[in-house]
Amino acid sequence: MAMASLARRKVITLSRNLCNSNDGLKYSYYAVSRNFSSSSGSEENDVVIIGGGPGGYVAAIKAAQLGLKTTCIEKRGTLGGTCLNVGCIPSKALLHSSHMYHEAKHSFANHGVKVSNVEVDLPAMLAQKDKSVFNLTKGIEGLFKKNKVTYVKGSGKFISPSEVSVDTIEGGSTVVKGKNIIIATGSDVKSLPGITIDEKKIVSSTGALSLSEIPKKLVVVGAGYIGLEMGSVWNRLGSEVIVVEFGPDIVPTMDGEIRKQFQRSLEKQKMKFMLKTKVVGVDSSGAGVKLTLEPSAGGEQTTLEADVVLVSAGRNPYTAGLDLDKIGVNTDKIGRIPVNEKFATNVPGVFAIGDVIPGPMLAHKAEEDGVACVEFIAGKEGHVDYDMVPGVVYTHPEVAYVGKSEEQVKALGIEYRVGKFPFLANSRAKAIDDAEGLVKILAEKESDKILGVHIMSPNAGELIHEAAIAMTYGASSEDIARTCHAHPTMSEALKEAAMATYDKPIHI
Repeated sequence: MAMASLARRKVITLSRNLCNSNDGLKYSYYAVSRNFSSSSGSEENDVVIIGGGPGGYVAAIKAAQLGLKTTCIEKRGTLGGTCLNVGCIPSKALLHSSHMYHEAKHSFANHGVKVSNVEVDLPAMLAQKDKSVFNLTKGIEGLFKKNKVTYVKGSGKFISPSEVSVDTIEGGSTVVKGKNIIIATGSDVKSLPGITIDEKKIVSSTGALSLSEIPKKLVVVGAGYIGLEMGSVWNRLGSEVIVVEFGPDIVPTMDGEIRKQFQRSLEKQKMKFMLKTKVVGVDSSGAGVKLTLEPSAGGEQTTLEADVVLVSAGRNPYTAGLDLDKIGVNTDKIGRIPVNEKFATNVPGVFAIGDVIPGPMLAHKAEEDGVACVEFIAGKEGHVDYDMVPGVVYTHPEVAYVGKSEEQVKALGIEYRVGKFPFLANSRAKAIDDAEGLVKILAEKESDKILGVHIMSPNAGELIHEAAIAMTYGASSEDIARTCHAHPTMSEALKEAAMATYDKPIHI
């Protein structure tokens, strides 16, 4: 029923688009008339995007595919934004490489693979990371050429709601004109009072991706996604890692039960945690760094020394230098740009997507914003369901979730059922000797509609998408439970958890 309902909605949307306004016909004309001609940033564009990160470059490609003359401005000189250049992609490369090293040292022997003198070649590991980033950034440039997106390398700022002045990285300047301008400038590292990041001894996530040597002791300030992932990398490579967190919990958006198991797992890997603790002083004048700490609520101060300190206390929207005030674009107290349901700002013709607007600061969310925004500009219907944006922590085991946590369901006063299934009872997990974690499903008691799914396991970030699709179509736990899953697979744990939600599992 749910699938049929969504299909009907798509047919209605398609019919509406076929009968759209003259603007829609005008954009269709552009698709025919311009794709075989070269374009210049100085000519008027249908769409100009400031920022070439996941939101910006995806918006640019989608706009071009919809027949809109498009220019993308990116000051870094390489496309992909923070995510591809100094975030999601390089961190996953190091997470994988460090996991391989850890497996070779600690797990290979159990599988009958004997190795000796396993060593870390850090320069080679970093080079592999850099190679993957280079190839992917060049891949996006290829997609721009394929889709006839004009790429301007430089830093842009508004002259008017339809004009952007660009200081190019070659040292020149140009003006890019557009009927619609999308702000997709992303976010930057959030600094903490009294802490100066030098990217040597006191580093952001960017510096943590390129340390020249493995620190004996690493202190991570902030127990969110980024801090735990980078802490895991250096922990596996031999660093003593201590995580200092102001709040009472790690990853506060995570379901409480899963969070506790996750923290225990990291502690078994010898990561240490100091919760409800704040940094009140930093001294980096010596060979290392000396931190002064005290309880978050106040109290006796203590000191903690480290070779390197990673500041990972979140991110702020990046709009500096855009001259938003000159054209009257509103921002809130932390610099985010309020937008309506079509991503339009308070200034006609100016839009914003991704990390610069309210919502989760995630690359995949920014991509969805970008597609929906240009669909609206093209006279079509765009949509992003922010309740269905998955979150993933790419440690080992990974933690992935979509929908509501048990705490959120309780706060809403919804009567619900919970189904759980441990990977210790999953045959594939046992066969590969990697069975830590569980699947947890929350469903409305009366209707059995799935409200949230939480997975802690190897490759949880891949497993979560079955749940995301099911929830998008309004599925019940019984729908998943009655869907045949291949055996033996890790995915069977999701099926069994669904069985446990509406009835009883088989294998426990």
